[in-house]
Amino acid sequence: MRALAAAAVGLAAALALVLVLTAIGTPGGETSPKPLLTTVPAHP
Repeated sequence: MRALAAAAVGLAAALALVLVLTAIGTPGGETSPKPLLTTVPAHP
């Protein structure tokens, strides 16, 4: 029974954390317009 109560408390805490993060929203900012390099450039 203790394990069930602990699982319920953990689930409630995780759900509360998700709701708080959702309410805050994403921080304002911009992403870089330059794409990331995925290959090594050729050396001259």
